[in-house]
Parts: sequence; C-alpha cells; structure tokens
Amino acid sequence: MRKSLFAFAIALGLTATGLAGPGKYNKVLAPGDKAPDFSGIQAVMGEKDATLSLADMKEDVVVIAFLANHCPYVGKVEDRVIDLAKQYQDKNVRIVAVCVTPPPEYAPEGYNKEYCEQDTLAKIRERVKDKNYPFAYGRDDSQKIGRDYGAVSTPTFFVLDKERKVRYEGAFDDSIDDESKAMRHYVRDAIDQILAGKNVEVEETNPTGCGISYRKTE
Repeated sequence: MRKSLFAFAIALGLTATGLAGPGKYNKVLAPGDKAPDFSGIQAVMGEKDATLSLADMKEDVVVIAFLANHCPYVGKVEDRVIDLAKQYQDKNVRIVAVCVTPPPEYAPEGYNKEYCEQDTLAKIRERVKDKNYPFAYGRDDSQKIGRDYGAVSTPTFFVLDKERKVRYEGAFDDSIDDESKAMRHYVRDAIDQILAGKNVEVEETNPTGCGISYRKTE
C-alpha cells in the first residue's frame, strides 16, 4: 500500500523525496558511480539554442540540476542557483539544468497537463530570458537522463568531478524554504572540496520537491 501511494503521489506531481537504492536516497546512482553519459539534449543558453552533451563539458566540475518551471520548490532555489553559476563561472565549473517533465501528449493519466505546458522548451526559453540564466537549461522529452540519474523530484542536483564520477547528489542546501536559514550549503561545499582535491564531506542528501512523473516505457 505504501509503495502504491508513493507512486500515485509521483504521478500527480506532488512533493516527493528520494527512494532507497544503491545510494541512500537514490535507487539508481550512488556517490562514486560513473555519471551516465548523455548527448543531444535541446537547450537554451541566453538568447540562443544549444545542445547539452556530457562529453563536450571539459570543466573540472559539472553540476547537473534537474529543474521544472512549474515547480514552486524550484522557484525557491532558482536565484541561489543563478548566483552560484555567476560566482563560479571563472573557476572551471559548469552548471547545466535539465527538465524532464513529460510532454503534454505523454502525460500519465491523472497528471496535471498544465505542468507539461509550463515546461515546454518554449516556456524554458521564456524563463531563461526572464531570469537571465547564466547557464544552459535543456529539456529531454524522452526523460532518459532523468531515469539514468535516478531523479525523482525537482530540484535535485548532481555534482560530478573531472572523471565524471558522482561526488554529491541531493538538495541544494538544507533550507529550501528560506535561504537565510541555510546552515549547510551542500552543492557549493561539494564544488569547493572537489576543486581543493578533498573528499566531499556530505555525499548525498534527501531532496525535497515536486515529483517527476515518468511515462511508461515500451
């Protein structure tokens, strides 16, 4: 019963947390795993279209953020991610964002299609322009990158090192509702520790946000 209720919550796009698996909160990836490759993801960078491919990213640290326009929890941390990208843009760090909300035509039964409409590439383009995102924001209609990374909610972050191993996965910090109350800055700390050649002290946390609804695979 508990499993079915959780699945129902995900299908409706309600608040979700991580699932137990290889990692403490991720059923697909654990810290130290090789990050799954991805390529050809349509994206927007500034006023131009772009594509996201992991092999093209040469920086020492790559941060992959799973976001969604419709999610209020993303709105709570959005400015923090923008500030982070600006602060590290000259420090050999690359931040990219991806949305994997299903396209409207593939919305699962009972899922709010308005969420799908808010997360189209056209709406992402508007968001990038309105908020002046200093990083590329892409969309994967296939949802493959989300499945490969075990992302179940937005916002969720993965910090990869030069060898493209997952060094941190989870929440941005420890206070999604109020930045001024954040005591632990997980993503920032992971970046700093990797750049300094140190072990990442906190390798995974439980991300809280809006559930990602995955369409059924063939």
